[in-house]
Amino acid sequence: MNIVLHDSEYLNFVEFNITGDNDNYNRCDPESKYLDTEVFNLFQNCFENASKTYDYFAGTRYNSRTIIVLRNELGSVLENFKQISSLEAFINLVESRFMGKDFLLSLAENDRFWNRNWQDYNDLIIKVLTDLIDLVERCAFEERILWVVGY
Repeated sequence: MNIVLHDSEYLNFVEFNITGDNDNYNRCDPESKYLDTEVFNLFQNCFENASKTYDYFAGTRYNSRTIIVLRNELGSVLENFKQISSLEAFINLVESRFMGKDFLLSLAENDRFWNRNWQDYNDLIIKVLTDLIDLVERCAFEERILWVVGY
């Protein structure tokens, strides 16, 4: 599991695509970004709350009607992660998120001392959220459509 927003060289599970219009997009475009499912799940409710038509596998379009709602949802989650000051608070927040326990299991599989480095992982999550917000704001500013597609 990688806790980072990837470019097109690292295709993995959830695509954030800004190459399309209201009806179509260029699947796996070099301009797209990708995120591991375990990480995306921590923010999935933001995407669900921002669009009533959210569908992980079919792809969901975020346009001028939903993009600011998505930005605000992601911003709220970002603030929650920024306020964490202890391992216990980190675990409680992650476990309260969709599939959070699976995220922690993946951390343990990849780093058996993750609980000593929890702050580093929290910082990585904050960075992903910040990058996602930047992407969403870019879409709003440039009047682009954001397509979110799970694989």
